[in-house]
Amino acid sequence: MEPDLSLYYQEQGTGEPLVLLHGNGEDHTYFRRQIEAFSREYRVIAVDTRGHGRSPRGTAPFTLKQFADDLMALFRRLKLSEAVLLGFSDGANIALLFAIKHPERVKALILNGGNLSPRGVKLRWQVPITAAYVFSLLRARSDPALRRKKELLGLMVKEPRIPAKRLEQLSMPVLVIAGTKDMIRDSHTRKIQRHIPGSVLCVMEGDHFIAAKKSESFNRTVDRFLKNGRPSL
Repeated sequence: MEPDLSLYYQEQGTGEPLVLLHGNGEDHTYFRRQIEAFSREYRVIAVDTRGHGRSPRGTAPFTLKQFADDLMALFRRLKLSEAVLLGFSDGANIALLFAIKHPERVKALILNGGNLSPRGVKLRWQVPITAAYVFSLLRARSDPALRRKKELLGLMVKEPRIPAKRLEQLSMPVLVIAGTKDMIRDSHTRKIQRHIPGSVLCVMEGDHFIAAKKSESFNRTVDRFLKNGRPSL
C-alpha cells in the first residue's frame, strides 16, 4: 500500500482555511488571482493534485476518488478540522467527492464548472477529448511522453461517475458557478444545483475559465456567497 502522498501546496494569508483545487492538466497557479484576493481574509491553501504541478505521481490509481483521498491526507497533515473548498472543473469534481465522503470537513463548497459524468461535457469538447485519448492509448507504449497525457485524458473520458442522488445528502452551503459559454452543458450544471439542497446557482458571462479570465467578477461572486450565503463564523 502506498504511503500518504505529500501533495505540494502554496499557502498564503491567515484566517479560515480556503482550499483551492485546480482542473485537469493544470496546477495551483491557475488560481493566482484568487490567491491574491482571498489571502487578505482567508488562509488560502492552493493545492497541486497528484501528478500535477509539483506534486508527485505516486503509485496509487490515477482517479478522482484517489485525489479526494489525497486531499483528506493533506487535511490531516495540516491539521485542518474543516475548510471551505473551491474547485474548478476536475477540481470541482474532487471537491464534490470529498464533500460527499467527509461532509463534516467542509464548511462551504464552491463548484465551478464541475460535472457528474462525462456526458455533462458538450459534444464539441468531448469528441476531440475522446479521440485524443484513444490516440494516446494506442501510442502510449511506444511513446513515453504520451503516458501522462493518456492518464489526464482518461480522467475526462471515464470520470467522474457521481450519481445525482448522492448530492441530496449535502447540507453545507454550496455555490454552483458556470459560464454562459461553458464546456459543461447548462442543463447539467442546473441538474447539479437542483439536487443539492439549498444550493445557489450563478451563471456568469464567459466560458469555462471564468476564474482566470473574469477574475474580478468571479472573486466578487464568491466573496458575496461566503459572507452572505452561509452562517456567520
